[in-house]
Amino acid sequence: MILFAIFCLVIFIQIFFYLYIFKNLKRCNSAVDPAFASPVSVVICAKNEAHNLKVLLPALAEQSYPFFEVVLVNDFSRDNTLKVMQDFRSEQENKGRQIEINIIDIPENESSGKKQALTRGILHAGHEYILLTDADCIPSTVHWLRGMVNKFTEEKTIVLGYGPYKKIKASFLNKLIRYETLLTALQYFSYAKMGHAYMGVGRNLAYKKSVFIKTNGFQEHAGIASGDDDLFVSQAATTNNTALCTEREAFTYSQPKTNFGDWIRQKRRHITTAGHYRGFHQLALGLYFISQLFFWGLLPFLLMNENYILFVLYLVLLRFIFWYYRIIGSAKILKEQDLIILAPLLEICLICVQLTIFAVNLFSPPKKWQ
Repeated sequence: MILFAIFCLVIFIQIFFYLYIFKNLKRCNSAVDPAFASPVSVVICAKNEAHNLKVLLPALAEQSYPFFEVVLVNDFSRDNTLKVMQDFRSEQENKGRQIEINIIDIPENESSGKKQALTRGILHAGHEYILLTDADCIPSTVHWLRGMVNKFTEEKTIVLGYGPYKKIKASFLNKLIRYETLLTALQYFSYAKMGHAYMGVGRNLAYKKSVFIKTNGFQEHAGIASGDDDLFVSQAATTNNTALCTEREAFTYSQPKTNFGDWIRQKRRHITTAGHYRGFHQLALGLYFISQLFFWGLLPFLLMNENYILFVLYLVLLRFIFWYYRIIGSAKILKEQDLIILAPLLEICLICVQLTIFAVNLFSPPKKWQ
């Protein structure tokens, strides 16, 4: 009886999230609207990213935006990252392109993590509007820059974009990675729509330089390995200064991990920031995760009890109706429809992964960004 009562409460909590917290994502207006064309600084930090930059930098040069500069920060790379940056600048100069390319080279004695490198890039940027992505990303189209920047207004000073991972056929790990990315986006977009933005992703994020300076950049969480995206948004966002960009022409795609151990190490670093969110966000995110855990944990035991099996099946059906209503709508907007059929299995696997990471991080928190 007690387990059934707890299960009913869990179902109520989950349906509450699906109805009132999670919001249906909507396709933004056309990303190619040329109405907004203020100068923009694209800031990219790189550490041993020569191979990825050879793909990203030419894509930046093809962007259909009239006024932008590229600020490249080389954070003491041991490969030929700096040379790739310099060759790109020379190539653009030889072509007579008007894209200004600035390179900041951080030597070993000054290298102290991604936040310090990113800070130098942002402060060096010559324009008020800052657009960030990672070296291993690539814009989905030539309209990425315009699509993100068009969401700025006098009131909207932070723009949250979507940074999905590329699809790999016949890879369950790839589906798990993309499902986690989809669910995370559904949450941070939903909270932002409610006026409670708590994170963005550095793979696709924009804000005004004045916002960065006003909030003292990353100083509040300088000692944490990650958080240059989510913790910054958490501290800088207000109830009405954050815009969303769900336009698929303005996505930035990243190469996903192909090894489970590599992905776990990446997620371990990301999750270290969760304990530094605002109290409301920690409570809401924690409550949703616990409700997922109890739902799947209690379900097998209750299905073995003949006295409750019909009620349990009804509640499960009700839960999945609301759950799929949100997941399907979001997956369609974010072009992740192939995940829908495996979503229950992916959810179970993701819960197990998150529990494992939380446990491991308690004893050995990661400290370096790369």
